[in-house]
This record gives sequence, structure tokens and C-alpha cells, in this order.
Amino acid sequence: MKIKVVDSQRCVGCQLCMFACSRRNGIGGLSNSCIGVKSAGGMSKGFTVVVCRSCTNPPCARACPLDALEKRPEGGVRLRPERCIGCGACRAACILKAVFWNEETQKPLICVHCGTCVKYCPHGVLELEKTEVRS
Repeated sequence: MKIKVVDSQRCVGCQLCMFACSRRNGIGGLSNSCIGVKSAGGMSKGFTVVVCRSCTNPPCARACPLDALEKRPEGGVRLRPERCIGCGACRAACILKAVFWNEETQKPLICVHCGTCVKYCPHGVLELEKTEVRS
């Protein structure tokens, strides 16, 4: 499964997806979200939704010096926090800027495509898409 941005034009910037993700991660507020909603340049230009796109050859995983990011069979990565030293190489390597950062733990926040954000988006911006497991 992976999160797909169906239509960013529908996004009104409510950030409910971000709050839902943070709550799932155990901390309320926006600082613990693995998804981002950003202004595209003012209210008239709308919003951009930033979420991991489940790369098949993720640059974030390749950049990690300690293999703390484990490739998921369906694309994307899963963080192994016990291996992570908080160097930020994964964050710098992501061309989509979809690796967010927890300032408290000094570790990355990366979407695991659980679908919680999809359930809370009132405008149908996001969708949970079935993906084939790659071997």
C-alpha cells in the first residue's frame, strides 16, 4: 500500500491529515507528522501536499551510513530507530523533501503508508493505493 496525492487542487490547507498522522505517531500537534501541507504561494495559489512517494530505489536509504532505513517490499522505507544516529543524510537526500524531522528525538519521520491521513482528509486529496510487492 502507498499514499497517493489524488488532486492537490482540492486541498484547503486544513492540515487534518498532519494532525491525524501526528496522533498516530503518539504526539499531538504538527511536529510529529510524516506528511506536510504547505502553501504553494498564498491562498490564491493553493497548497502542496508533501508525502513519501515510495521510491523503488530510495535515495534516503542509499544515503544512510548505518542502514537505518530498511526498504519496504512495496516501495519506500521503514526506519529502524535503534540504528539511526540522527545525521540527517536521509533528509538531505530526499528530492521531494518528504523526510521530516523530529526535533526532540533528532531522528527522521518518514511515512509508512498506514493510511491514517487518508481517513481524515475531508476533501479526498489523498488515497491509499494498493501496490504490488516487488521482489
